[in-house]
Amino acid sequence: MEFFLEEGKQVHGKSSTLILPALSIGNVGQLAVDLLVSTMKATRIGYLDDPFVLPCIGNNAYEPFPHGELALPLEVYESTSNALTLVQQRSPVIKGKMVDFAKNLADFIATYGKMHVVLLSSLDFGRWQQIDTSSGSQIHYLSSTNDDGTDDKCEQMGWRRLQEYDPQQRQWQYLSTLTEAKATPEDDLPFDEELEEGDYLPSLPFASLFTFLKAKGVKVTCLFCYCSEGDNIPDAFNLAEATGKLLGLSPGGEGIQWQVPFSWKSVYGPPPDLSIF
Repeated sequence: MEFFLEEGKQVHGKSSTLILPALSIGNVGQLAVDLLVSTMKATRIGYLDDPFVLPCIGNNAYEPFPHGELALPLEVYESTSNALTLVQQRSPVIKGKMVDFAKNLADFIATYGKMHVVLLSSLDFGRWQQIDTSSGSQIHYLSSTNDDGTDDKCEQMGWRRLQEYDPQQRQWQYLSTLTEAKATPEDDLPFDEELEEGDYLPSLPFASLFTFLKAKGVKVTCLFCYCSEGDNIPDAFNLAEATGKLLGLSPGGEGIQWQVPFSWKSVYGPPPDLSIF
């Protein structure tokens, strides 16, 4: 993985926290990062190039000007006022190469001295086994702070640890072995023919990122919401709000004044022509 700094831009050393989406159902993590970048008016300082991420190109997601500025697969943004770095991923990883991508990204993050990574992702509502809404929050979390995935600060926020997480489960154990220097990843997990219910979570992109970052000694906090495919903009607001609470982005307890990204104005196209009804 290579980092290309844009002309005239610089990396600020005070930014030790990084926000990153982990692709999943509904693209909620990516939408939440878009919302955070737009609201914090973060500046794009460069982009990453990795052989395991599919190429893509598009229009500027945040504003119509300057003309000709294009969106790329892996973009790096900085908010100097909040001492935050954000990475936006706009295209998926090549099938079977998630472990390789996670290793490359973890190496890059550790090299640049990031101490805390906040992973934003979503989970399939249809696979939610232990539904518990007693806390009043739809946010779930997973942290590298403790071996069981718990974190005192997240608990104080009223969030629940991802109940299905079991570090002793076979696929989580398999991912852990791949962090060892001599381990070689397979294209498929060695027990694909007999998948169990507990195999779902560690098969998702966040699991590889979480495991490799944790192995590098980087603190990782994963924030999740359960959702279905469709209009997931409300879920993105929910996840971005949780990120703001975790990182203290709204001092004094005031709510964040969210700035909707320019690209969201056409996410579902224009309204229907009422004359057809």
